[in-house]
Amino acid sequence: MQLNLSRPLAFFDLETTGTNVVKDRIVEISIFKVSPDGSEETLTKRINPTIPISPEATSVHGIRDEDVAYAPTFAQLAPTLDSFFHNADLAGYNSNKFDVPMLIEEFLRCGIQFDIKKRRLVDVQNIFHKMEPRTLKAAYKFYCGKELVDAHEAEADTKATYEILLAQIERYNGMEYEDRDGRITQPVKNDVQALYEFSYNHGNADLVGHIGYDREGREVFKFGKYKGKPVEEVFKKEPQYFDWMMKADFPLSTKNIIQSVIMRGFDRGNKIIKDL
Repeated sequence: MQLNLSRPLAFFDLETTGTNVVKDRIVEISIFKVSPDGSEETLTKRINPTIPISPEATSVHGIRDEDVAYAPTFAQLAPTLDSFFHNADLAGYNSNKFDVPMLIEEFLRCGIQFDIKKRRLVDVQNIFHKMEPRTLKAAYKFYCGKELVDAHEAEADTKATYEILLAQIERYNGMEYEDRDGRITQPVKNDVQALYEFSYNHGNADLVGHIGYDREGREVFKFGKYKGKPVEEVFKKEPQYFDWMMKADFPLSTKNIIQSVIMRGFDRGNKIIKDL
């Protein structure tokens, strides 16, 4: 089966120094891009993270500091990666929670605004967990009947994820799904827009889930003492909270969201926010 695409879909996977989006760095990236005409391209690069790789991370992906000591840095590879991702939607396994935020963070450090607002994000794990909760290796076995012998090698993981998505479409196409509100839909189909809508967490305003939306579409905090409170109202009452967030170890993508809230208040002439 061939994916029904209107533009390229880039499956990608990252190996990193750890799991902290703010402090850790990418040590390997693999991109498997499928185009509307069915053609395929693969780009895999080792990256010098410029910081030590944690023993815990090495135990998972097997990459050591000496393996990437002479590899290019992300900043050096960024233009090539940005070009390879050009005009492509993004897909991966658990990508919306980790890989996408980590990738965006690395691009932002290089001054590249890797805009995802016009890209559709398909998270194969979310489809899998909603339909058949399992791990990637089990998913590959379950959907494709194969053993993933090179698990946690980025290139093997991306191609396995691609095969799993094809198998998910074949298995669930036309199958009904009931969401938390009792709505019945048939979300898994050979259409990237439908897959994006089903697998992406539309309740998040930022990539890692620190900021969400309420029923009125306002940005609200999803953590800490102001959990559930509108971001703009909190900043009006406690401007120093904005200053604390900008100085703390929050992802740049999250900081961009709260800055946009500030600027929106500024544009409306909000006195308190304007004074920030």
